[in-house]
Amino acid sequence: MDKKKILLVDDSETILLFETLMLKNDYEIITAKNGRIGLETAIKEVPDLIVMDIMMPEMDGIEALKAIRKAPQTKNIPIIMATTKNEQSRVERCYEYGCSDYITKPIDKIELKTKVGKFIAVHS
Repeated sequence: MDKKKILLVDDSETILLFETLMLKNDYEIITAKNGRIGLETAIKEVPDLIVMDIMMPEMDGIEALKAIRKAPQTKNIPIIMATTKNEQSRVERCYEYGCSDYITKPIDKIELKTKVGKFIAVHS
């Protein structure tokens, strides 16, 4: 059985490594270092799920989210936004633009794996 593909988008190499280590045994992992590359990668690879940071250079997560939702091939992909606790107003905007859920940093392994598993199961 093929592994489901997850796109991780974050400008922090440390966060990308941490998320990859938490998920790589169960999923195929692709990474992108900012929202622009994340958008391009999402359209090219059409992953089964995206975990994306909100605050990034070049194109932030909210702009990337809006663009991913507009592209026909990616409009229905579940997207979990990663945020720090003090960005609640941004989280509300993410829901307005179609995010599926969010997770707060520092990322908890159990919470990440649970949320990813839930959306992968629903959208398989």
